[in-house]
Amino acid sequence: MDLKQLRDGIDDIDEEILSLFLKRMELCRDVAEYKRLHSLPVFQGGREQEVIDRIKALTADPQLDNGTAALFTTIMDISKHLQNRRLFSGAPDYSFVAPDFENAETIACQGISGANSETAARMIFGDKKLTFLRTFEDVYKAVQNGEAKYGVIPIHNSTAGSVTAAYDLMSKYSVYIVKTVCIEINHCLAAKNDIPLSDISCVYSHPQALAQCSEFTTHHKLSSKEYVNTAMAAEFVKNSSENIAAICSVDCAKQLGLQIIAEDIADCSVNRTKFICISRDLQVLPDADTISVMLKIPHTEGSLYRLLTKFFVNGMNLSKIESRPVKDGSFDVMFYLDFNGKITDSNVKVMLSDLAANLEYFRFIGTFVNE
Repeated sequence: MDLKQLRDGIDDIDEEILSLFLKRMELCRDVAEYKRLHSLPVFQGGREQEVIDRIKALTADPQLDNGTAALFTTIMDISKHLQNRRLFSGAPDYSFVAPDFENAETIACQGISGANSETAARMIFGDKKLTFLRTFEDVYKAVQNGEAKYGVIPIHNSTAGSVTAAYDLMSKYSVYIVKTVCIEINHCLAAKNDIPLSDISCVYSHPQALAQCSEFTTHHKLSSKEYVNTAMAAEFVKNSSENIAAICSVDCAKQLGLQIIAEDIADCSVNRTKFICISRDLQVLPDADTISVMLKIPHTEGSLYRLLTKFFVNGMNLSKIESRPVKDGSFDVMFYLDFNGKITDSNVKVMLSDLAANLEYFRFIGTFVNE
């Protein structure tokens, strides 16, 4: 046979597979209705393993054992999704209110005036009074305790990647993401006096800023030390009598009266940071189009693949997947996922109900407009 004949043969088989797949899914809908009427769970591990073992035993080619197992696992996952869609179709709506940024009275940021967090907060709250706290955790704690209505925290940089502390604290505190904003980061090297680079003994800044400017500091053989915040590092330099410098924003350097030794020192010319605005209660903007969740999955073969299948079958695009260690002495991982959808959409409510019912740990952590 030539290549066209071979491909025609594959097309014919594909049509047969599709026909049988549709018949199987119709039976699965009947199974879903039976389970609904008899209050049975969708997932029944014994039955699933029974199907996989049977399929493997029927596979004539040992090299295809895992392939057929993967194929039928996916088919069963699609089946479970369709069953869950029916079972969770009456899932209750989430209770939320609209944000009231205009009348916000207490807004917390990390650092001091001149920090990039202040710039991000101004984009949301204008010239309202801001409360500056020393650490990210102080901001989360203030929001959870009701001492601050909103908090503004950096979450991701286009050069250095995720702000890991922000994710770790999201799992520790019961807060929601309400809004995101992106700001352009313009790093400079600033010192108390106008001194040559060769006289600078050490550069201080936040770990993210140091990472974003690593090519500059490496090229000039500058030693560096981490500091809690770029603006606070600049303040430390201002109050020091040593020949040290800070990596901070140009505005911050000017505000503190520091001398700018070098500008535009970031590794990439386009350097942006995304900030999140958090609140204690669930607040939803009318045009919020991105759902954010955190979850754990079992340490079993293919568990991440099977999780992603849920989103693919439901036609939902994942815009971010982040993982962080749980930090409990185990090697467990917490996943943070963003996907496109509106909280009022029935498919989204079904998906969230499915995840909440079938995962070891799940938490919905907000919805916002993806900037």
